[in-house]
Formats: sequence, C-alpha cells, structure tokens
Amino acid sequence: MTAPAAEPGHPAAPARAAHPAGASLKGLRALVTGSSSGIGRAILVELAGAGAAVIAHANRSFAEAERLAAEVCRSGGLGAALRADLRRPEECRALAERAFELFGGLDIWVNNAGADILTGPKLELSFEEKLEDLLAVDVRATVLLTRAAGGRMRGAGGGVIINVGWDQAATGMEGESGELFAAAKGAVMSFTKSAALSLAPEVRVNCVAPGWIRTAWGRGASTPWQKRVIDETPLGRWGEPEDVAGTVRWLSSSAARFITGQVILVNGGAVR
Repeated sequence: MTAPAAEPGHPAAPARAAHPAGASLKGLRALVTGSSSGIGRAILVELAGAGAAVIAHANRSFAEAERLAAEVCRSGGLGAALRADLRRPEECRALAERAFELFGGLDIWVNNAGADILTGPKLELSFEEKLEDLLAVDVRATVLLTRAAGGRMRGAGGGVIINVGWDQAATGMEGESGELFAAAKGAVMSFTKSAALSLAPEVRVNCVAPGWIRTAWGRGASTPWQKRVIDETPLGRWGEPEDVAGTVRWLSSSAARFITGQVILVNGGAVR
C-alpha cells in the first residue's frame, strides 16, 4: 500500500526506498497522539505506508485527524480517528480504552502530542502557564498513556511504545523556551528508561529526541535562527518531520527487536 496523499497545505513526504527486511508493519495496529499535523502527521503517514492499521488522534484539530484517517482508507489501508483532550487524565484513560477496543488491540503506541507554546495564542502565556501546559500534555499524558497502553500490551504478550523527547534536554539551551522544554522533555526521556524496565520483556519502550525540525515554528523562524540551525547541524540542513517518522517506523518494527530503553537523537549529528 502507498502512503496517503498529502492534504492541501501539507507538503508531501519525500520518496523513500522500499522498506528493508524486517521493517514492514503489515498486520500491526498503531495509534499516534497529536497526529493531525507536523511530526505526528508524518509518523502516522509513515506507519500506514509501512502497512500498519492506524488511529489518528487530535483534540482541537480533530477534523484534520479525520481527514487524514480518510486518506489512509482511500489509499487502501485501515484508518480511524479518535478525539481526546490530553490535559484531562480521565480523557487519557478513555482514549486508551477506546483505542484498544477499536482494532481489538494495539501493537504500536506513539506519544507524540505536545503543547504548542511557540506559535499561536499560547505564545503570549506567562512562563507559569506555559509550564503548566507542557507538564499536563507532554509529561503527565505521556506517563499515563504509556502505563495504560503498556499494561494492555503486556497482557496481550507484546507491543512497542515510542515517546518524543528533545535533543537539547540533556545539554541545555538558553532562554525561557529552553528551560521549559528541558524540564518537560527531560522528564519524558528519563521516564522512558524506567518504563522500559517496568514493561520488559513483553513491551519495548523507546524515545526519539528530535533536533531542529522544520515544523510550523521552523518555517517562520527569523534569519538569525535559520543561520543558527544550519551552523549547529553537521548535516547542514533543517530536519524534516519525515526524518523523525522514519526513525519511529524502524523502532516500531522487528528490525529494532533488541532495542529498548533508548533515547535516539534525530538531529543531524548536532553536538552541543
């Protein structure tokens, strides 16, 4: 099956070589939180293109998640969409319950959803309000959903959970945003290692830590920021959402069957 076509306003994913042996996801079932746009959308498209049945998740942009699921179905795959506000613990629990019921179980769960404090109206929030948002969505929801999905997967005999961190959480970045994301994503990265131990050997738990990825903020970043990204990245370019998605697909597959408890940097080789 081919990956779903790009929606209007979204760039198509670059062409990829055939999936290597062991990296097919045919017959597997996956959910990606926050998959209506950006990195989450690219991950969902990648998993569907590798053969997985997929569930798109969103809250305020749920219509986009529904459209993406419909595209997967039109491309010959199996897609669905679920809505949940991950700021609310009870909705995290309900999302896990509905998702596992929808396809009769799940094999892959990707905790991609994160609070957007860099663009839109939340840019004007106070430091404390931004911190509260990040802790609720990026940290608490990731912990609750990992436990909810992991427990079900362990009971079923296996599965894969992938969380999303940040490559500078361990090294630091100056400024308000650096402090906020270090606190939130550093927690996610550390939690991943403990969850991997708790859920082994049935469930593998890993984390991808993107560097400078050209999402909504990156596309509108100022000239000094554009220069900084290139200067800090040995591969000399912005990362694309598809770069992260390819890593997630590999970690989800049997090709990574001996990988758990790891934080994989997807950052073009940046060393800070």
